[in-house]
Amino acid sequence: MSTSQATWFGQPRGLTILFLTEMWEKFSFFGMRTLLVYYMTKQLLIGQEQSSLIYGLYAACAYLTPIAGGYIADRWLGTRRAVIAGGAIMSLGHFMMASESLFLPALATIALGNGLFLPNLPSQIHGLYDERDPRRGPAYNLYYAGINLGAFIAPLICGTLGEVYGWHYGFGAAGIGMLLGLMIYVAGAKYLPPDSPRTATDKNAERSGDVKRQMILLVSVALVVVVYRGAYEQLGNTFALWADQGVDRQIAAGLTIPMTWFQSLNPMFVFLLTPVLVVYWTRAGRRGRDPSPLAKMAMGSALVAVAYLMLALVLSVHVGVVSWAWAVLFVFLLTAGELLILPTGLALFGQLAPRRFAATVMALWFLGSFGGNLLAGVLGSLWSAMSAAAFFTLMAVTAALASALLLLIRGRVAGFPESGAMEIPQPRHTS
Repeated sequence: MSTSQATWFGQPRGLTILFLTEMWEKFSFFGMRTLLVYYMTKQLLIGQEQSSLIYGLYAACAYLTPIAGGYIADRWLGTRRAVIAGGAIMSLGHFMMASESLFLPALATIALGNGLFLPNLPSQIHGLYDERDPRRGPAYNLYYAGINLGAFIAPLICGTLGEVYGWHYGFGAAGIGMLLGLMIYVAGAKYLPPDSPRTATDKNAERSGDVKRQMILLVSVALVVVVYRGAYEQLGNTFALWADQGVDRQIAAGLTIPMTWFQSLNPMFVFLLTPVLVVYWTRAGRRGRDPSPLAKMAMGSALVAVAYLMLALVLSVHVGVVSWAWAVLFVFLLTAGELLILPTGLALFGQLAPRRFAATVMALWFLGSFGGNLLAGVLGSLWSAMSAAAFFTLMAVTAALASALLLLIRGRVAGFPESGAMEIPQPRHTS
């Protein structure tokens, strides 16, 4: 079923509902996360090492629970009820943060709710469009912009409330944001596709004749994205360290760019570049010139490699700190590559996932974030043992490796139709 007849802003109305729901969910998620370490060390007086351990365990659980949440939704609850239940549980967890004695149970509650919510919301995008609708691929770029919009405003609101008026005000704002997202989702449910019956036969499976090969393909892509994220996730890690020590942040006499502002460049560029990419890919799709998903992802990873290589070359010829403009250009190139690989990968999983297991397969995509962050941490530990130029060269090689692996996978796939959904060659039958 397609609901693409009634539109807002040229897209199915359901996409706006999913966009706003995701925006407020990410507002709550990143709003709480912005305050978490400061709250533990300053209010609860937990040591830095233990605080970092708690933070890491919470982040890991947030990306692990969607596997169970996706399976529960596909097997029993259904997509809509899973989203509503997950949002309600997360709201409860955020409000539990108001009590210091409930701190750890609150974190566990938020992680559990996230497991139901995270994989089930984007799994509904596919059903908003007909199979050959050229808007379907760019729709995931728009949805991805919602993620970044919530992540962008969360520190400004929740962070300010927490620092100025008290931690619990910031946590409360995060909980209110989650409730707003839940209310939007429930109010706009009529614009969303119905849940697929648990016993429905998957059309992709009928077309390909080999669901197992589809799953092997998706697992392969997820593993490569782990490699890509090993380089990409340095943006909030070693790049942040370099921006503090290796960048001349003075733009005028007495005016210096705060080092944290460089972290806001990424979501800002997402907002600026997404409309351009959506228009371009939609027009290319209508002309039949839209590159295949894996080709886009390979280009994106290659662009990230170029960004790191640029920094490595600049640092190899400059002694001391470098201009802030190089840091801005790096984030711009990194974001452009990100918009080619991450929303495209999300779309690929959404389009190829067997309908009966859509949420479970979508959770596999998010599990790549878990592995990627772990790899980024391992690679980041090399920062102090290498020069900045050598480290950024290593990151360029890592991103280039991911690009090469994506092209290798693409070479083993028969082709892609214009809509971007992958066609896997059918097995030959012998009489």
